[in-house]
Amino acid sequence: MHTSISEILKEKSLKPSRRSLPCLAQKVEGLNKTLLLQGKNRTDSSGLFFRDGKKRIDYILVYKKLSPQVEKRCTFEKNLRAEGLMLEKEPSLTNNDIMFVKVHATWDTLCKYAEQMNIRMPFRKKCYFTDRKSKTLGSRFHLRCRQIKSWLPRNPMKLDKEALPDLEETDCYTAPFSRARMHHFTINNRETFFSNSTRSRIVHHVLQRTKYEDGKSKMGINRLLGNNTYEAAFPPHEGGYKSRHPIKTHGAQNHRHLLYERWARWGIWYKYQPLDLIRRYFGEKIGLYFAWLGWYTGMLIPAALVGVFVFLYGLLTMDSSQISKEICEANTTIMCPMCEENCEPWTLSDSCVYAKVTYLFDNGGTVFFAIFMAIWATVFLEFWKRRRAELTYDWDLIDWEEEEEELRPQFEAKYSRVERVNPISGKPEPFQPFSDKLSRLMVSVSGIFFMISLVLTAVFAVVVFRLIAMEKFASFNWHFVKKNWQFATSGTGVCINFMIIMSLNVVYEKVAYLLTNLEHPRTESEWENSFALKMFLFQFVNLNSSTFYIAFFLGRFAGRPGKYNKLFSRWRLEECHPSGCLIDLCLQMGVIMFFKQIWNNFMELGYPLLQNWWSRRKMKKGGGGGQNVENKAQLPQWDKDWNLQPMNAHGLVDEYLEMVLQFGFTTIFVAAFPLAPLLALLNNIIEIRLDAYKFVTQWRRPMPARATDIGIWHGILEGIGVLAVITNAFVIAITSDYIPRFVYAFKYGPCVNKRHHHGNECLQGYVNSSLSVFDMGELNNRNQSGYCRYRDYRAPPWNTVPYEFTLQFWHVLAARLAFIIVFEHLVFGIKSFIAYLIPDMPKDLCDRMRREKYLMQEMMYEAELEHLQKERKKNGKRYHHEWP
Repeated sequence: MHTSISEILKEKSLKPSRRSLPCLAQKVEGLNKTLLLQGKNRTDSSGLFFRDGKKRIDYILVYKKLSPQVEKRCTFEKNLRAEGLMLEKEPSLTNNDIMFVKVHATWDTLCKYAEQMNIRMPFRKKCYFTDRKSKTLGSRFHLRCRQIKSWLPRNPMKLDKEALPDLEETDCYTAPFSRARMHHFTINNRETFFSNSTRSRIVHHVLQRTKYEDGKSKMGINRLLGNNTYEAAFPPHEGGYKSRHPIKTHGAQNHRHLLYERWARWGIWYKYQPLDLIRRYFGEKIGLYFAWLGWYTGMLIPAALVGVFVFLYGLLTMDSSQISKEICEANTTIMCPMCEENCEPWTLSDSCVYAKVTYLFDNGGTVFFAIFMAIWATVFLEFWKRRRAELTYDWDLIDWEEEEEELRPQFEAKYSRVERVNPISGKPEPFQPFSDKLSRLMVSVSGIFFMISLVLTAVFAVVVFRLIAMEKFASFNWHFVKKNWQFATSGTGVCINFMIIMSLNVVYEKVAYLLTNLEHPRTESEWENSFALKMFLFQFVNLNSSTFYIAFFLGRFAGRPGKYNKLFSRWRLEECHPSGCLIDLCLQMGVIMFFKQIWNNFMELGYPLLQNWWSRRKMKKGGGGGQNVENKAQLPQWDKDWNLQPMNAHGLVDEYLEMVLQFGFTTIFVAAFPLAPLLALLNNIIEIRLDAYKFVTQWRRPMPARATDIGIWHGILEGIGVLAVITNAFVIAITSDYIPRFVYAFKYGPCVNKRHHHGNECLQGYVNSSLSVFDMGELNNRNQSGYCRYRDYRAPPWNTVPYEFTLQFWHVLAARLAFIIVFEHLVFGIKSFIAYLIPDMPKDLCDRMRREKYLMQEMMYEAELEHLQKERKKNGKRYHHEWP
């Protein structure tokens, strides 16, 4: 009789949930037992067991037969056997030069290292009521809530009960495994007591600490991979991810198949993620990444809705905008030429479309949306802390302490001559002197500043291109281009800038890798944090430097007609359109965000697909000298996994980096582009399934690692949240026309002496007020006379002091500075208050943790007493009810 996972387990979704205690391993044990029995009947085809069909493969080592490191490999494998691991070799069916070493951990070895690694396992079952109120007063209330909930329509985002394993809550707890108290743990089957991911983690622990030569540092699989003794080392996938039979009728063949059907398929893009199943298969570190990505995506929904409402508000009120009306009706307003030589004066009404598009993103909702997004960023991070606390409790990570990491081989090789005692382990280890560390850090910082200066040079080149393009488009022979020279200049400039950004990203990754290795970090986690920080700095500056230029420098130093500031005394600096510079910033953000997301998605999925297709093509042709395998299903699992792509060498750095940069784009300049959260939401819905498909089908199974948080990325996200408040304050005050309109309405407009203010009525005459007058007769190289208008607050030529700044200019400047100060203090105050109100850990979770700790002590006492009583009964001795 075929037993499916769907009949045994049920996965919890992405939403915040109650604790599913790890006694669920008892239910998973039944599933693993079923799969084990099924696997024994098809060992030849599945490749999940040794040749005897009994010993499960926990790890795969791959080496080339012609490798010269034979002695090291033999010594290493001999020591692995001495540690209690069982090895079996198998040649590849697709490449005659490849040999696989299958690794199996025996029960005694698993128990030994589970105790050393303090792995928590399900403790004996015991029922306690943790909340008496829930059994008395609260029972009727909960019953009524369930009745009301049953009347409501079912949430379509929830996964079906029959679709996923049934991980029901139990009254079991977990405790660090101990061989001396093995009788306390729920062991129904030794073969399935330790999950596959736990077994792989234990074997990886042994591989990392087994010697291959005499010497203190001559140990570990990482060093053997580095010197090409082995080509690869990875835990095997649990079989294929596809089945000829539908999962609803025949159930899932294995956890990988279940993950593909209920997580990685595009058809279920709207469903919650099965986080517990992801964690069980890939480990807590990858599980936390997808939990964070899902939480971020869910929090983007309200931000996207508010952004769409702000955009729709601008769209619906665009025709009634007083400023757009005045610009579109300004048929007699002559504007000054945009260039010195071939450009002619133009009428303001020619830019009617430009003014209307600008209003879509620069309207009354801009300030509200900027404040909302600053608060949203704080709420997102604070509630993520709570969600992380719940996950670490559910996944038994509360008391988990990261193991003392082994030193990187490069660090040991460099500093093996100088040693000091490790304060944690008490053992001597290589030591990096402070002077050497400081000098290397200074070189690394210098390299970072050099690369940042390279970015600024690239931005300067784009600025020069925009100046040249502006002059050419403004004097273009084609009337359509000449009329829309603003869009043509901004569009071509953004496209050129995007190509430069993507090209420099390739260079930055190599430079960051070089500088990080130059620092010689002590451990792998230190190396990863240092590399992640450099990659973020490089790509953040690369991505946002041109955006900062458009937001805060474009049009600020252009000068005035007759006295324009010129670059290299040749090209006139750009000036803003009469309706403002915000549309240039909006176009820059929209184009870069859209095309960058498309490119990232292609590189994440398209590139591995092409690589795997090429590997399958060579495999079918027998390119490696092996057998010509037409049907991939005939290959054992180790051969299939070997032909998949390894997980990125940088781990999850690239995955987090992409999302953190997107978070910055979504918050830092969101006042200029309210549709950014919507684009981010649509991208992330695709990103979740794309990453899931990649992990399940295109990559080898990564080693299931543990982690309690997202690491250095949380601090970076908090820094971006602070920067977002500052930049949005400056965007509203300086880039947008919100402050000049506000000053005009309350100081210079027709509503100054009226008690009641109406928006459009108070802005009558604003465009004329924001344009200054210039006498074209002052230009020596033109045979033109009369007056033209330009965007500035300057006195007319007939004034006693022509072209000096007017009083309105100083009023606007003072209002801008005041707005920046008030906005920043207000938003930072609200952010701090919200952060204070939201505790990092829910109160009920704290109570449950304290209650569980107390109950564990009680259960340990009773279990030990019960065991002692049984022993004394067996020996015929009298016993008393006291602690032994």
